[in-house]
Amino acid sequence: MTELSLEEYLLRNNVWHRFIQKAQTIHTADAAQVSGITLNKVTKNLVSTTDNGEHVLLIVPGDKKVNLKEAARVLSAKNVELVPFEKAESISGYPPGGTPSIGHKIKMRTVIDKNLLAYETVYCGGGSRDKLLELQVQDIIRLNNAVAAEIAQ
Repeated sequence: MTELSLEEYLLRNNVWHRFIQKAQTIHTADAAQVSGITLNKVTKNLVSTTDNGEHVLLIVPGDKKVNLKEAARVLSAKNVELVPFEKAESISGYPPGGTPSIGHKIKMRTVIDKNLLAYETVYCGGGSRDKLLELQVQDIIRLNNAVAAEIAQ
């Protein structure tokens, strides 16, 4: 999905959103630092795969690490692995560091960490490495049909 079609996707689905320009970054901690947003409100959108080859999206706060064993349990899989950096874009349609929480090229089952439910809005990749996208947590859950579980540590 191109950046333009990300915005079209948001408009078509009547999603409140706000893009924030920033210096180009790849890592969540760097994005939080250059934008002045607290790290726990910037999400990591981790394109992953289950042992049977299903692509899944794991969304965790930027200040935490994903617990892959717990994610596998929630997804009823034997195990879950992060997709290699260089393959993630072919699945999500976005470069690592620009991956949003919604609107991916391939529809993926999604698990969002329960810690993020404490916020009305969070920030994710805005489709490119020089933008963040502010979204309402409830829209992320609704558009992905996401399951909320404790998958961060």
